[in-house]
Amino acid sequence: MYESKFKALADKKRLQIMNILTQRGSMCVCDLAPLMDMTQSKLSYHLKILWDANILTKETRGTWSYYNINTEEINHLLSHELCCIFKPSC
Repeated sequence: MYESKFKALADKKRLQIMNILTQRGSMCVCDLAPLMDMTQSKLSYHLKILWDANILTKETRGTWSYYNINTEEINHLLSHELCCIFKPSC
């Protein structure tokens, strides 16, 4: 369960995507691609990994999908609960 989430986070480009979405909010691939200096297909690959790990949410508007940070999941991953996996005494 956690392995796929941390694997998704263990990439510099995906962390950069998350940083941009945190700062700017919901964005589609067409707007995000120039900021990442990536083709839309390569960016879509990274977005799918983050979405599959439930780190991003996706909303379809017309023909475009808009991605946003799943703050509930991020808060859970960075929570005290997860810390207890690594520190059983807490």
